[in-house]
Formats: sequence, C-alpha cells, structure tokens
Amino acid sequence: MDPLSALRDFTIRGELDKVTQTGDEIRFGSDYAFPSSIETAYRSKQGNLYTLQTVVYFIKHYNLKHTDYIQRARSNKLPAVTLPDRKPLYEYLTGVTDSADQIETVIANDHVLNDGKIVETDGGGDDLELDDISLIRACERPLKDREALLECKGIDFYSVLVSSTKREEERQRIESQQRKDGLVAKNRLMAVDERGIGYGGGGGGGGAGDEAYEANPKPKLLQLKSGKIGEGVPIILVPSASQTLITIYNVKEFLEDGVYIPTDVKVKNMNGMRPECVTVQKKFSRDRDQVVKAYEVRDKPSTMKSEDWDRVVAVFVLGKEWQFKDWPFKDHVEIFNKIIGFYMRFEDDSVESAKIVKQWNVKIISISKNKRHQDRAAALEVWDRLEEFVRSRSHS
Repeated sequence: MDPLSALRDFTIRGELDKVTQTGDEIRFGSDYAFPSSIETAYRSKQGNLYTLQTVVYFIKHYNLKHTDYIQRARSNKLPAVTLPDRKPLYEYLTGVTDSADQIETVIANDHVLNDGKIVETDGGGDDLELDDISLIRACERPLKDREALLECKGIDFYSVLVSSTKREEERQRIESQQRKDGLVAKNRLMAVDERGIGYGGGGGGGGAGDEAYEANPKPKLLQLKSGKIGEGVPIILVPSASQTLITIYNVKEFLEDGVYIPTDVKVKNMNGMRPECVTVQKKFSRDRDQVVKAYEVRDKPSTMKSEDWDRVVAVFVLGKEWQFKDWPFKDHVEIFNKIIGFYMRFEDDSVESAKIVKQWNVKIISISKNKRHQDRAAALEVWDRLEEFVRSRSHS
C-alpha cells in the first residue's frame, strides 16, 4: 500500500492517533512504516508532490485556520499544503470523495513492519527486507525530467544571447550615427532623368540607360502637379496618438522587418524614451545597382518648416479630423493629392472604425491581430503603394 492510501485508510477508521513519527519514519500502528520524506501520490496544483510528513501534519491540524496552520508548519520547518489543495485533499483523506484529479497513479510496494524491521512486499506475498540503499532510494526524487531538455551537456545558449545582444547594439549604433550624419546621406528619392525616374526600365537608348546607373548621380527634384518633392530625405508622417496601430515607436520594425509590434510593448522595451524621428530604409535590387532608400519618419507636424513639407510623401492617418489641424493645405482633397495616405487596421475590426477614412483618398491596409507572419505582406503593400504613387507624380 502506498503512503497516501495508508493515511487515508487510518483517517477514515479514525485511527490518526496511531500515526506517529519516530525519527525519520512515520509509523502506522504496527502495520506500516514509511520514510517521513517520501513523496505521496498527491500532486500540488503548483506542480510538486506532497511528502508524507506534510500530509500527515496537515490532516492532524485541519481544524486550525489556514493562516494559523501555515505559521505552525513553518515553525516546525515543514512545507504547508496550499489553500487551493486544502479542501480536495481533506475530502479525499476523510473519504468524502473516492479520488482526486491531483492523485497520480503509482506502483508502490508496501512497507510493512515485521518484528520491528521495515519489510517491503512485492504484492505476491513474498517479503523482502529493505537494506539501507533501498531506504535511500525510497527517499530519492528525480532532479531532471523531459521539461529540462535545454539543460544538455555540452550545449550552451549563452552565446545565442550574446550574439543577439550584439546585433541589437549594432543596430542602435547605426541609427545613432545616421542621426548624427543628418539621418542619412542625401539619398536618391528617385534617380530621375529626362524620361522619368530611372527604375532601370525607362531608358530607351544606351545613353539614357547609362545615366540611370551613374556611380554618384546628383539628387534631383520630382516635379508634381501642385508643387514638388523637395531635395533630401523624404518624410513619412505618423500619428502621435497611441490608439493608432503605427506610431513613431513601431514604424521601423513594421516597414523594415515586416513585423508589427504593439506600441505599448515597444514603449516598455524603450523604457519610455520617445524618439524625435526615426529613419527607415527600403532596399531593393536592380540589374546593375542596389539602391537603398531612406525615409525620415516624424510624428510632430507642428514643428516642421515649409521646406520640410516639400519632402512629405506619405502619412499614416488616424481617422480623425483633428490630425490635419494647422496643416498647410486647404482640405483633404489637396492633402491626398500631394501625399499618399495609409490607414492601418486589424482585419476583424468593425466597418464603423473606417467609416470616415473611406471618404478620403487613402489606402486601407489590414493586418491580423495574431498572425504575425502575414505582417510582411502588409508592409510590402505599403512600399509598393508608396513607390507607385511617387512614380505617378514624377510623370505628371
């Protein structure tokens, strides 16, 4: 009989007074004896198996208030039965219930007393006297299980942590250097020639094609219908409100890496530090060149000068009229003729959330709340729409 069943049997028979501790053993009258530290089959909701000594002390002091019981157990240097386990364990030991979910199936030999010696019965009637080694093994418990697979000999995950930390530090160093250098060196918004934007497919003759691949082309202006995109790093505006999906905190991960990270998570990771501006890059390859396009992201239009507005090419809209207060445009029509607008939403949001936005000339981009592997497609759609918009304006 296992120790938990023996204790239940003596409790139901009202013979708890016969359950006594002698040295490191707990004796059940003259019938059984177990090491006091042996684990029972009752598993705590916290995950550990209660020892026999803990369960015996609990059932003998059940009449105490739980707080008093815990204090007495601590004074006796014994682990206490937790409050969630108190009622189901008591009902099982007193016979109110025949079983409990926390009880594990055990294959245990009986520890009976024979002339004062602990004897183990194998269930077939044969008695085997336990030696000291057997007693020690009865008190042993496994230190590792299948949940400790990462604790492998010869495998060290510290190098992974160091590597990821170095990459993050390098990324932050590059961003800091870019800001010191004026965000980025003056990038080519579009390698414009007489025929257009020089995407590698717009040149007809050999001369025009070669111009698109000059080693150090001079930055040019894109002439628009209602103005021009100024020379320098183009600007993308994002809302400063935290209730929007894309903010100054998470725009870089979304546009560069194609991963949406909630703003509150980024704020927590950045310890509340708010960047004044962020540089994001769009990389794409051509046959004979690789162009790295940099964009400056801001969320405070009120601090921008008139020449800054000439460089604004896109805006992530919040869906509120007040976002465009004090903007140097007459109305929404003029805004979204000169600047492409994007509205980010979760795909299962209600239609009402985009009711106002649908009246504007903006592109609605939907992402999933949980399927982060789909974020990259949404980010690529933003880049495709932005580049298509700039191309169309350059040809106007």
